[in-house]
Amino acid sequence: MRALFMRTLFTRTSLIIFALLLSTSLCAAERKYNNGNLITQDIPEIPPGIAADLNQYQNVRSASFQSWSKTGKALFIKTRFGDVTQIHKVSQPGGSRSQLTFYDEPIGSVSREPGSNRLSFTLDASGNEFSQIFILDPDTGRSTMLTDGKSRNRNVQWARNENSIAYTSTERNGRSNDIWMMEVDEPESKQLIHQSQDGSLWAAADFNADSSQLLIINYVSVVDSRIHLKDLNSGDTVSLAGGDDQRSINYPIGFDDKDEGIFFLTDQGSEFKQLVWARIDNPTEIKRISSSINWDVDSVVLSDDRRRGAFIVNAGGLSQLHLLDTRTHRFKRVEGLPTGLVGNMKFSPDGRSLAMTLNTPKTPSDTFVLSLGRNALTQGKLTRWTYSEVGGLDTDSFIEPELIEFPTFDGRKIPAFFYRPKGDGPFPVIISIHGGPEGQALPRFSSTYQMWLAKLGAAVLVPNVRGSDGYGRAYLQLDNGFLREDSVKDIGALLDWIRTEPQLDKDRVAVFGGSYGGYMVLASAVHFSDRLVAAVDVVGISNFVTFLENTQDYRRDLRRVEYGDERDPDMRAFLEGISPLNSTHKIKIPMLVVQGQNDPRVPVTEAEQLVKALKNQGQPVWYMNALNEGHGYAKKENRDLYRQATMLFLQRYLTPQ
Repeated sequence: MRALFMRTLFTRTSLIIFALLLSTSLCAAERKYNNGNLITQDIPEIPPGIAADLNQYQNVRSASFQSWSKTGKALFIKTRFGDVTQIHKVSQPGGSRSQLTFYDEPIGSVSREPGSNRLSFTLDASGNEFSQIFILDPDTGRSTMLTDGKSRNRNVQWARNENSIAYTSTERNGRSNDIWMMEVDEPESKQLIHQSQDGSLWAAADFNADSSQLLIINYVSVVDSRIHLKDLNSGDTVSLAGGDDQRSINYPIGFDDKDEGIFFLTDQGSEFKQLVWARIDNPTEIKRISSSINWDVDSVVLSDDRRRGAFIVNAGGLSQLHLLDTRTHRFKRVEGLPTGLVGNMKFSPDGRSLAMTLNTPKTPSDTFVLSLGRNALTQGKLTRWTYSEVGGLDTDSFIEPELIEFPTFDGRKIPAFFYRPKGDGPFPVIISIHGGPEGQALPRFSSTYQMWLAKLGAAVLVPNVRGSDGYGRAYLQLDNGFLREDSVKDIGALLDWIRTEPQLDKDRVAVFGGSYGGYMVLASAVHFSDRLVAAVDVVGISNFVTFLENTQDYRRDLRRVEYGDERDPDMRAFLEGISPLNSTHKIKIPMLVVQGQNDPRVPVTEAEQLVKALKNQGQPVWYMNALNEGHGYAKKENRDLYRQATMLFLQRYLTPQ
């Protein structure tokens, strides 16, 4: 809008009048980058030295496993060799990566059709998250869009022995998350099979062997999800777990090898999500498989014949992988894996290998394969299939975080990951706050943190404040509704802890965060400006009421469950009271605000109204908006400039020379 205003002004007024207006303007002239797709306001020109200095950190890649080939002799992965992540094929350990897709937008989820090499994948436009489903033939490289090009489509689940998929779509009315089915060779065959009657999400989880039954999930909130069984012949739906009178977490995994029972995750009767099994005809009698483990089971996969399983335990932020005998329900922990995070697991078609993505604080995500014995609990050799580039950096010198706890206002201990620079200090500090709020900061590979450690000499603290996932059901709900600002108090307690650490400089502390973490940054700036020197807000919520009113229809009710319903007068008054936008007069520190124009979750208006308010009160604020991005920056050229601007901002306000 500002750019349009200035162009119009040129055509209608003289240069003298323009210069006069410019001198009284609240913001410096805009700068445009990347063919005009990224616009900055009040951000100084990035010195060439910063771009050169950060070049290695900006050229780190990853290679995440997506699927096996039909024969089990090759793997499909996602990696980036250009500007965005695309699908590649790898035919042997350490082999070359053959690129299969060549879109200008990053590829979303990927899954393979049973009995074929064809892949389904999702793709959106400029980060708007209205993803479409495509089918790709890897042999010809040809892909076809299956969905309507307008609605939001995701959660693809293939039938086991036919070329049909079930998926979640908003096609019916643009708002409801319904379940549809389609024969992929006849897209016109699509049909609505289950309607969402409210704002909750419905998704397919697994077909039984003859595709007559579909296991589905109804996600209401982070602590309320329900499992149902859909008879695809009669259309009848029966409840298997969860409900209004039994609000609990219930995530369906799949049918057993006889289609007589199902495996699922639940926190019924427990603080943590446990792996359980139950008969379909008697679902209330559950067998607890992982009851001896006092951590969340995060994900589970089953082999094609349903005789093997594998599951990941989230042990304080680190992954523990276990193999499962699905018939005896016995399990055994896998030994010898690197200490870090495991994800994206899938068994090979013959069930004798398990592919996965591994990530550690010193290595980016890469694809590995674990060979298995004839016995379901017997592990073999772990083989690395991809070796992602790290820009020539010496990752052996990277600093690994230590897990600490700090006391907070109500006597609880809050966990945090502490990246401590080498040397004696006192070091400036960057507090990085995760989004969600139902997320969890994990000790994953982060070239950004390592860049801050090396180039700024700053310590990095990454807390899991109340409301974070991974620490039990009660902890997850400690920030809900009227308790929202208790999580902000946890940041205040962390600032108190920093004062007690002689290695840390209490007078040089900045906060950084995205999405809900962006709200936490803004709230921290409101409450603790006297103890902070700078703040970086990435796609953050500035006003809960305008956020809830303007976020996309398909997710509004899901967010109301977490944050509160703004239509209720008492809740609306509370949300207005805690919204940083209404307290910008208390913000006394410089701010960098980063936004994507097409963000469907936290609309661009959240950033625009905040920047305007801060400028009106004369507060230093740098603003960056990418016109071809959404909820975060997925394109390398935008992400590079954002990281450079962040570095310049922190150099100026956190570590000034």
